[in-house]
Amino acid sequence: MSDANQTKVELFVKAGSDGQSIGNCPFSQRLFMVLWLKGVTFDVTTVDMKRKPDILKDLAPGAQPPFLLYGSEVKTDTNKIEEFLEENLSPPKYPRLAARNPESNTAGMDVFSKFSAYVKNSNPQTNENLEKGLLKALKKLDDYLGSPLPDEIDENSADELTSSSRPFLDGQQLTLSDCNLLPKLHIMKVVCLKYRNFNIPQSLTNLWRYLNAAYIREEFSSTCPIDEEIHIAYSSVAKALK
Repeated sequence: MSDANQTKVELFVKAGSDGQSIGNCPFSQRLFMVLWLKGVTFDVTTVDMKRKPDILKDLAPGAQPPFLLYGSEVKTDTNKIEEFLEENLSPPKYPRLAARNPESNTAGMDVFSKFSAYVKNSNPQTNENLEKGLLKALKKLDDYLGSPLPDEIDENSADELTSSSRPFLDGQQLTLSDCNLLPKLHIMKVVCLKYRNFNIPQSLTNLWRYLNAAYIREEFSSTCPIDEEIHIAYSSVAKALK
């Protein structure tokens, strides 16, 4: 749907290895998801960082994608762009995407750092401990996804709700917290399988419910880079165990 009165919105994201497709960048994907969920009309331009195109020099000198062109305003900080979009693309025309429960914003926040330590390590003797650290972070996220949120608990019900079956971090809808976490979880899943032959345990049923619910949403699956792009991005980062 195009709106003649709408300010022109253009998102610049990191290009893949071919210089054109979507590259591996969780921050780019996060903002791509936010704009899609807002239901706003917007353009996406991939920026090939190897060629340093003129548009980068003209619009955002010294900046790395993602950055946003909103009318004539250029925004370059991911967190600030997200805040700006939430403030400017607001109800009644656009949905509010902020999570209602503050805990949803911090759930899973240590997964990516544990994953990074795990894949960057080349010492076989510390591999097991680092894998345990990642598993512990994933289990903590699984626990959060399996614990009922306040609005899922019926005060008047005689049955005590002990588990949640919600699809996303903060309930039935994707929120800003999911836009932040899901791209990182996807990278972790793809990289760990390729470079460590590690997969998220099937026993983490809440986490798998979450991922499966996300993958069937176009706003997430269509903004993911292809696996090969993630493999390329991590080819020099992921260390072989020697």
